[in-house]
Parts: sequence; structure tokens; C-alpha cells
Amino acid sequence: MVSLCVNFSDQIQVEIMSKKLIKPSSPTPNHLQNYKLSFFDQIVDKTHMPVVLFYPHPINSSTTTNFMVQQLEESLSRILTHVYPAAGRFAQDKCSINCLDQGVTLIKAKVNCLMDDFLQEASTNFDLALNFWPQGIKDVDATSLFTTPLMVVQIAIFQCGGLALSMSTAHPAMDGWASFTFIYEWSRVCKLGMSTEKINFMSFDLANVFGPRDVSTMFEASAIFPGLRPDAKIVAKNFVMDEVSLSKLRDKLTNCKNPGALSFKPSRVEMVTAILWRAQLRASQAITGKVKPSLMSFPLNLRGKLKYPETTNPYGNFVIEVPIAYEPKGTNMDLKDFIILIREAVQKTVDYCGEASTDEVVDLVANLYNQSYGGQDWGTSDDIEEFTCSSLCRFHMQEADFGWGNPNLMHFGSRHHQVFWLYSTQCGNSIAVQMDLKENYLHFIERDLDFLAFTKF
Repeated sequence: MVSLCVNFSDQIQVEIMSKKLIKPSSPTPNHLQNYKLSFFDQIVDKTHMPVVLFYPHPINSSTTTNFMVQQLEESLSRILTHVYPAAGRFAQDKCSINCLDQGVTLIKAKVNCLMDDFLQEASTNFDLALNFWPQGIKDVDATSLFTTPLMVVQIAIFQCGGLALSMSTAHPAMDGWASFTFIYEWSRVCKLGMSTEKINFMSFDLANVFGPRDVSTMFEASAIFPGLRPDAKIVAKNFVMDEVSLSKLRDKLTNCKNPGALSFKPSRVEMVTAILWRAQLRASQAITGKVKPSLMSFPLNLRGKLKYPETTNPYGNFVIEVPIAYEPKGTNMDLKDFIILIREAVQKTVDYCGEASTDEVVDLVANLYNQSYGGQDWGTSDDIEEFTCSSLCRFHMQEADFGWGNPNLMHFGSRHHQVFWLYSTQCGNSIAVQMDLKENYLHFIERDLDFLAFTKF
């Protein structure tokens, strides 16, 4: 038995009880035992990406915690038969995955407190959720990534019977869509008792269309997301963007009686992203005394947007980090200007990729990244405000019901750089946000009255 002490409020301990490998319930056939990575797998951060879901014990349920854990194990084994690369290991050349059913690491732990007590503290200090990452994931870096299991799962049981289910995946093997879809489909397999023959929600042939390239000759050294400056401290905050306030904003922005009204109906994601972007720049202005230029990375899921059938629901990475640049015009920061920038940049990329050849898509990615993330005017400048806004609103994470209800709290990301995580609330059309931001910036945003008019903490 290994004991791991995690201190928040100097009271809580997470004790690791066991660790083992969960293998696919059926052996991977010989012809599938080498999965080739694609071009899009080559160009992502060399890191593990964790997510944590918190589940209270069902009220008036006779289901025991031990039975819940047993269901998780058995259903994980069944779903790995379909998502077989996740149970493999990176090949020595780092260009493929050996799918020999080596297994997914499963860690079981117990927590010496009630979930209600944890949730109460986490409401004011969301960083406490970091303590529920799978053990050892914080220590994974670019050097150790390719010798670490592709997927690590941890189940931490609270004294009340509630549990924190965390999963971390190697980013070069799975992007956000692949990881979150895996969790959602795993929950369905667990709850519905689906057999392996009925599990089929991903394809595994993206490299047949977007094969690996010599990316060392295609990209500037700094073009593939160097990440946050090492001296910056990132903290997190959770809040909800109010549905009523967003509806009123949309009406105001599209009212033809207003000068400069938008010619299109903005989406909730576009409006929330614009509100967050402006709030961040206002915080920057308060700290630095000037409105800085800004570069936002907007991950665009390409699944279903290209003309190739292999690109509908592929495993792996299939995202373009669309760079959207904002150049200030004085101190006026109008929301509609941010919305227009977002709409035009994303729509231009979608329209182009929908008709482009594979080589043209690859060239587009290289040009966008080199000119923005690797360019002297933007990506390599210290005088630029950089962040990512990632929309998970169609990924159904909040509906990941393993048989004992939906999660009542979720935590995303690795805190390597500034990210706004957007996801749908369980009720209504509001959008929940996890804001990973520099600590001094968050201090100002929490007091921005224009920002607070749209939020509920």
C-alpha cells in the first residue's frame, strides 16, 4: 500500500490503495497491433492532459461503492476493446503506437473527508481539484511522456461514498474530443451494460489521410505552442455565464436600430469568448497601464468538416488551433469587434478546409502557426497577451452518467498556460467556464463590473 498525502486546509489525505493494469476484454487482432500517428498528432503539446469528474453517492441508492468501482473496471476493459490504441504504448520511433494490450493504469484511492466538505472548500479555491489528478501525472514532461502509459485512470473514494474519477491521456495520442468522447461513451457502456460488439464510435485510420510529415522542416522552432512563461502562476476559477444576460446581449448586438449592429446572430460561444477576451485585456491594462495586442488560440475540431470519410470521427488529434489576433485601437474595446474577429477567422478556416486537399490543409496549418505562434510580431513577442479559449459545449461531459447520476463538478486541463474552458451547463442554455489565468489578472477580472454583469459565481 502506498500513501500519498495531499494537503488542503492541512486536513485532507488521499491514500493510494492499489494500482494495476486494465487490459481490453478481447485481444487486439494482429492486423491492428501497430497504430500509426497522424500529422496532427505530431504537432501537439508533449504532455499528459487530465480531467477530473466528481460524483456524489446516489441518494437512497443501495449500490455500494465497491460495486460501483467493479462496474467501472469491467466497462473500462470492454470499451478498450474498441479504443485499442489507448491500451498500447508509444513505439520507439514515436511515430506509432504498439497496440499489444499492455493496458491502462488504474489507481484506486480513498479520501479521508466527505465530498460535501471538499466541494465547500473548492467553491472558493478551485485549485484543490488538482489534488485529484492521477498519481504521478504532474511529473510527466516531454522527456518521460513517451515511456508513460497513454492513459491513466484514478478512482478516489470519499468517506460518504462519493468518488472523484480522474483520467489523464497522452496528448500526442488523444485530443480533447477523443478523451472526452471516450469518457462519455465509457459511461454509457458502464450504465447500459453494453457488450463489446455494440461499442463503435471512433475510426482509427486518420493517418491514411494525414500521414506523418517531417515537421522539423515545416515549422519554426517556436511555432508549436511553447507555453506559458515559467515565472507565471496560473490559478483557476469556476463560474457560469448567465443565459438571460447572454440573450439580452444578443438582442442588443443584432438590433438594427443600433448603429453598427451585427449582420449575423452570434452564437453563445462567440459571445462568451468575446466577453472573456475583453475582460482579460482589461485586467492586462490595469496591470501594465496599456491595452496590449492579443493573440487567442481557438481550437477548431475538424471532425465532420472535411470531404474525406476517414475524418468524420477519428481517434487521435484532429484540431487546428486557429490563431485570432486583436490589435487595439485606442482604449475602446467593443464586444462586437471581438465577436467579428472570432466569426471571420473560424469561418474562413472552416470554409477553406471543407474544400481543400490534404496537402493544402497541412500547408494551411504550417502557415498559420509560423506566422502567428512562431512569428516575431506575435508568438515570440513578450508584449503580446496570449491565451486559449477551448469550447467543449458539444462534448457532453456533463452528461457522463456511469449509473449514479451526472458529475456535480468537473475540472479540466494541465495549468501549463492560460485557458478558458467553456462547457454547457446541465440545465438551460447557460455556459459554464473554468478560467485558468495568471493570478494577478484574475484578481482584476473578479472586480470588473462589465464582466460581472454576465456571470454567476
